[in-house]
Amino acid sequence: MEQIQKYHVDVWTKDTGFTVETHEVLKEEVLAIRVEGRPYSIIMRTPGDETFHVAGFCFTEGIIDSPEDIASIAFCDTHVATLTLKPECKHRIGKIIDRKGFISQTSCGICGKELISDLVNDIQPLSDNAQISIEKILFSLLTLTDYQPLRKKTRAAHAAVIYDEQFNQLSSAEDVGRHNALDKAIGKIFLNGRLIHAWAVVMSSRISYELVQKTARSRIPIISGISRPTSLAIELASALNMTLITLNQESGLYIFCGKHRLTI
Repeated sequence: MEQIQKYHVDVWTKDTGFTVETHEVLKEEVLAIRVEGRPYSIIMRTPGDETFHVAGFCFTEGIIDSPEDIASIAFCDTHVATLTLKPECKHRIGKIIDRKGFISQTSCGICGKELISDLVNDIQPLSDNAQISIEKILFSLLTLTDYQPLRKKTRAAHAAVIYDEQFNQLSSAEDVGRHNALDKAIGKIFLNGRLIHAWAVVMSSRISYELVQKTARSRIPIISGISRPTSLAIELASALNMTLITLNQESGLYIFCGKHRLTI
């Protein structure tokens, strides 16, 4: 499936005036996700990894808890995916859709405290068993572009990379949407049963509360990113006992919460 399109672009500089160059541009397309035949969400994403994307998205949304909950993931074309649950799991749908409505209404920040309280009650804080070398976190951020072939061509793709306790790379994914990249990366190790080994997520983007939510739902205690987090992301990560780190301009790190997990 094509992930890149080529365009002729006019370029202007003082020295050369106008010239024309060919640039590779990252594709963005719609993916409609249905659950049990009912419309659930419409996502703008980069084509590719659709099965992983749907699985990761539905897991981080709380619709499924394990790959065994899935009866099938079917596609009627490349733009519509339908998740069908095993019969014993179908009772979850009403509750999930009701909660999704609540979150969509409060995510504007008006009800930030209520949103965090709801998510903490739903997800539960993480344990303190993870320890990660601060040098390895820094190295993973500085070498993130090694896992971004689409970004190298288009300068437009976000990336998510997931590591285990020894900082071996478990999965990576790119997408025009940062949430999509994380869902795809989670989906890859969720479906192959390796999510239990995930200890750290590295993101190419700023860290928003939704990314913290998806990471916490996956029981991954450490999340780091290139750009600064939002205030709600810091509050949620702190409430869920997570470690939140971003890169600073001097090739160091900003540690917003969870410093106790870092070793020197």
